[in-house]
Amino acid sequence: MESYGQKLTDSWRIALFALLFTAGIVFLAVALHRVQVERFSALSRDQLRQSVRRVQVPGPRGRIFDRNGVCLADNRASYCIAYYVEELRKRGRWINTIRAVDADVDRLAAALGIPRQISFAAISNHVLQSLPMPLLAWRDVDQETLARWAETVDPFPGVDVYVQPERIYPQGAIAAHVLGYVGRDRPLPLPGQKIHFYLPEMIGKQGIERQYNPVLTGTSGGRLIRVDARGYKHAVWEGEPSVAGADVHLTLDIKVQRALEKALRGWRGAGVVLDPRNGEVLALASAPAFDPNEFVPIMTPGVWKRLNDDPELPLFNRAVLGRYAPGSTFKPVTAIAALRHGISAEMTHACDGVFRLGTMRLRCWNTYGHGEIAMRKAIEQSCNAFFCHLGHSIGYDPIYEEAHRLGLGTPTGIDLPSEGGGLLPTGAWKEKQMRDAWRPGDTCQISIGQGLLLTTPLQMALLTSVFANGGTVYRPHLVRRTGLPEARNTMAWPPEAIALVRGGMHDVAERGTGRRVRVRGTAVAAKTGTAEVDVGGARRKNTWVTAFAPFEQPTAAVAIVVENGESGGLTVAPMVHDVLVSVFGEAPPESEPTADAVAPDPEVRGD
Repeated sequence: MESYGQKLTDSWRIALFALLFTAGIVFLAVALHRVQVERFSALSRDQLRQSVRRVQVPGPRGRIFDRNGVCLADNRASYCIAYYVEELRKRGRWINTIRAVDADVDRLAAALGIPRQISFAAISNHVLQSLPMPLLAWRDVDQETLARWAETVDPFPGVDVYVQPERIYPQGAIAAHVLGYVGRDRPLPLPGQKIHFYLPEMIGKQGIERQYNPVLTGTSGGRLIRVDARGYKHAVWEGEPSVAGADVHLTLDIKVQRALEKALRGWRGAGVVLDPRNGEVLALASAPAFDPNEFVPIMTPGVWKRLNDDPELPLFNRAVLGRYAPGSTFKPVTAIAALRHGISAEMTHACDGVFRLGTMRLRCWNTYGHGEIAMRKAIEQSCNAFFCHLGHSIGYDPIYEEAHRLGLGTPTGIDLPSEGGGLLPTGAWKEKQMRDAWRPGDTCQISIGQGLLLTTPLQMALLTSVFANGGTVYRPHLVRRTGLPEARNTMAWPPEAIALVRGGMHDVAERGTGRRVRVRGTAVAAKTGTAEVDVGGARRKNTWVTAFAPFEQPTAAVAIVVENGESGGLTVAPMVHDVLVSVFGEAPPESEPTADAVAPDPEVRGD
């Protein structure tokens, strides 16, 4: 029989064991609670981060309008046939799913009666890199194909219509070299956010589209996609909304732009129309041109090759990048330089048809000579002998200084991404580039706009606008601005000097080589020019006309150059006339035309 003390000891041991067991249970319960409850939210957040992907969605691109509100660049809905690959997934390796999608594309192409657009490599790249995103198998699908797709959709799971915005240029090729074009690229990343996928964004590649891309580009929004361990999409949540880009309003007048492009049709050349009061560009064209709609939805290799290999260079913007000897359109610069340098307006030169300088002989267009001729008449008649004599008398420095202050030799600063500066040579330039000294013959040639001097059509339009407004060099611009126009320079010409040069240009239009620019009801001033150049060993003419109107208070200045024309007066003057009519209109004839009035003009010579 156990003693009382032994029973007490056993009871104590049982109680201690029970206490320890209970404490262990409590400890395990607390630990389990900590794992299951306290860390649950953290584990859930980690898991969510691992399975949720952020997609960057670009905002709609801003539109482009002319000065009167005519839309030049807009957005439209482009319908695509897209595959959602998660619905075609196959067990095993990725290649199984890729092959399944590829085979399905072939089947759907046959069912719709359309060629496939997407390659096996593109499918593979999409599955491996952008799996949760829609795979665009056909882009920019027409309504007829969409109707056929709607009838055949049932046997093709995982296929749907996907709508994405595309750029459209409602006026076609009009103002193509101004507007430029867009491509698709990765958008700029959202600050402070990790982006896993993105929808391609329209990016400006040339022209206004590129120059004002930061303005036109919208603000991207976001979208969240829930994916499984292999990357297949399971759910989509909308995130931050995207915001459209700003619209851009140009200084272009579509009516004037159309007239300029129509005048240049069928030629290689370029033209610019400026408002001499503020530097606004009313029209700017290069011929031949291209249709920027060919660049959307994507630029195909075939289209790119055709445009790049075209010997007519339709992608090249001759208006701002072309370099041409200005010919006699430069003579007003020589005249104003001489007048500022102290040459009298009454100074005359006896033109016998040839200007002689040492062994050099430079012929005037009038082989019989103009006789004794003064400056204003020399501008009207475009007398080479007079201006060679003038240049030789004052030397090159005054001519260079005047031309440089007018903006020749440097870009004008127009708001386009690419612009050339032409060439306003110096003795140092010739020594470095040609290993030859400056000679009096160089000065003579530049005095009449030939030789080493090269200008862009935009520079010549700007120069003409300065003669039109009396001496202010405004920066040309294509986007409308508020406030005062930006003046780059003020020429401070003596009033009598600019009056003489402007008067001579008025005479050119009234009775000289530029009379075909005349517009009934509007007084015009003009200067014609023809420069002979060597192209591949063959002689070719670049033909010019510069003009401004109305004569007393000008609101338009024009420069047009045509490659391989007959002469400025014959080839280009009628073009300038048509452009000026688009600006000012034309008064009806005062009476019925007589036989003399309808007879063709005598040959226009003297550029």
